[in-house]
Amino acid sequence: MRFSQAYDLPRNQSYLDFIDVPLDTDLQAFVEPSALHALNSNWAHECTSLIQHYFERLLQELRSGNRDSAIRMVADLGEGNEFCLGYSTEEPAGHGFGSQTGEWVVDAILGSIAMESGLLTDLEDTSLLIDGIGPDMVSDAICNIIRGPLIRYTHAACQFYGVKLIQNVDSGPIWDIQSNRWTRQFVSLPIYNGKKIILIPKRICRFQPSYVADRYYRHFVLPRMQQHEIRRNSPLVKVLKDGTPKVTKVDLIEKYGATKLSIVEQTTLHPAALSDFREFAKSTAKAPTNHIDVAREESDLPDWDNLLAELAATPPGRKAAHEYERVIEKLFSALFYPELQFPEKQNRIHNGRKIIDITYNNEANSGFFFWAATHYICPKIMIECKNYSEDIGNAEFDQLAGRFSNIRGRVGLLVCREFDNKQRALARAKDTATDGRGYILAIDDKDLSQLVLEKKDNSNSARYSVLRSQFSSLLT
Repeated sequence: MRFSQAYDLPRNQSYLDFIDVPLDTDLQAFVEPSALHALNSNWAHECTSLIQHYFERLLQELRSGNRDSAIRMVADLGEGNEFCLGYSTEEPAGHGFGSQTGEWVVDAILGSIAMESGLLTDLEDTSLLIDGIGPDMVSDAICNIIRGPLIRYTHAACQFYGVKLIQNVDSGPIWDIQSNRWTRQFVSLPIYNGKKIILIPKRICRFQPSYVADRYYRHFVLPRMQQHEIRRNSPLVKVLKDGTPKVTKVDLIEKYGATKLSIVEQTTLHPAALSDFREFAKSTAKAPTNHIDVAREESDLPDWDNLLAELAATPPGRKAAHEYERVIEKLFSALFYPELQFPEKQNRIHNGRKIIDITYNNEANSGFFFWAATHYICPKIMIECKNYSEDIGNAEFDQLAGRFSNIRGRVGLLVCREFDNKQRALARAKDTATDGRGYILAIDDKDLSQLVLEKKDNSNSARYSVLRSQFSSLLT
């Protein structure tokens, strides 16, 4: 029973902003700090700050000899069943950082050479350098540390998708930067069969963890060890027929081992390996899980033809305005994933005097929306939906331009069924840009069909040639 099924959401994973977790077991997905580093939103920056602050504080307590204080910090990192992520195939049994009061984690870190040598600087390093800690445990710890932002995300997502929230629910431990301690609050959360659920944004999940000790050792440490053995012409060096010296990884592992202790010892001798691995992890984190990867683990790919059929079946006119807005959001959430995230509907601004139909966070790391973010102000992309049977006039362009600001951004899409005169609509958009009031892309049903066709031809492409072409015309 997945979350969407339990709450009768007529969508599969492709159309949801959050990970559609099973509610009776764990989904084999993970949250890593590197995935958060790749995002540009204030929400992601807050999460990153919480993780960094928590681990720096933990290391400070350990270096100061405050073992009991460190144990109390770790004890609240017990695996939270409400996140439903990890390796469990049955109901989670609590094998996280905080299990058994967290004493073993504290003692493992205190007894590690990585702690003494200064190699241990980030929370994710523990999965590489501390015996008994793996990426699933680090993921559990991260979810607990960023529990506060995740609860706020869950609240917003449930409001967006119409999921009932239960009030006055115990939040569980929330890390507070100001007081350097865990706190608790009463919050609103979905409850299913007595179990509270905290949702995770799809954008920050990975189905294959990047911080894996074996991968780090084999692909980053062992190659440097090979070079070192060759330079010193050790007994492990074999000379090939062409005179090339070679040291096999098998021989290195046989001599030096492949345990966490071996990894730490060799990293101490070859610290550049860890630096290289961290850079590699950062670069791979910039490529978020795509629809194909999600479908392989979770559900079917987006049904593009069905989405267009839903759009075509929506009658033009103001009576079907809400249905049209729903179809556009569903289409855009699939079409523009993972570039646009965290959708909001009927976002009220100016003390409620103005409303934006749909707003997305621009989290693009490549493609059109990334280009737009590097050249123009667009931390958010604003969408206005006009299911009119009549033509779109100046008032609709002025309405969207009136939602722009230096904080929200100055790029938006004005979406309608059909323009009586497309060139006149584009001219109105150019007038808005020329006057310095922002950049509006005028999109109709034909443009949406073209965008979908492009996506079907190359599902991982972020070309969006319709958007690029229109934006270019605003600049000439």
